[in-house]
Amino acid sequence: MDANVTVVAEKAIKGERKKPARQPGRPKYNGKLKEKILDAAEIAFAERGYTGISVRDIAKRAGVNQGLIRYYFETKEQLFDEVYKRRGGLLSGHRHVLLDRLLDSDQPIHVRDIIRAYLQPQWDLKHSGESGAAFARLQSRLHSEAEEHALRLRKEVYDASVKRYVDVLAQAIPHLPRRTIGLRMSFLVGTYMFMLNDLGRIEDLTEGKIHHLSKDEMLDNIVAFLAAGMESDQP
Repeated sequence: MDANVTVVAEKAIKGERKKPARQPGRPKYNGKLKEKILDAAEIAFAERGYTGISVRDIAKRAGVNQGLIRYYFETKEQLFDEVYKRRGGLLSGHRHVLLDRLLDSDQPIHVRDIIRAYLQPQWDLKHSGESGAAFARLQSRLHSEAEEHALRLRKEVYDASVKRYVDVLAQAIPHLPRRTIGLRMSFLVGTYMFMLNDLGRIEDLTEGKIHHLSKDEMLDNIVAFLAAGMESDQP
């Protein structure tokens, strides 16, 4: 993700994070230490899920005491939410930026272009390093949970960008009802999350002819597949 996109994406997050007010006897706010805790929690939650990890485990990984985590985040749920919103907000913001670029272009907008703009930030994040890969796993865990907390968090982080993409897809495919496009968008999310986490049986289903696809090859193929499904006239 280039620097300009990152700056714009960060502005898409709802306001700047406010520093907690310092009270007598409480430690001085340390942004770097807070980020260190978030980094450790992100990997821990990705590996073992929300219920499978404790605040004590996260404190040990981050090299801090539990009291410091309580100071910055108060509860495990608030820590989890901030972990998810931190990178999810950047991801959603990047999608807004890429869609704006398409809409500002003088060239015709094709369904394939819209889907690629939606998926590109996710692929870039997955391949950005350990934390990016961990967040992809964390997303997969959250998408498999239908409980109220998970649904609320996904809606808060992603709804605005997803609905914009559905609106633009509806303009690009005017012969399809918007409800159909929304339904197929849910198929799109499920498909890319499955493949993003390396769960596909590519080697088996290609009879050993494909052992590995590069980041770009995978994205090219999944965009082609999803675009064809999105545009199909068949119910």
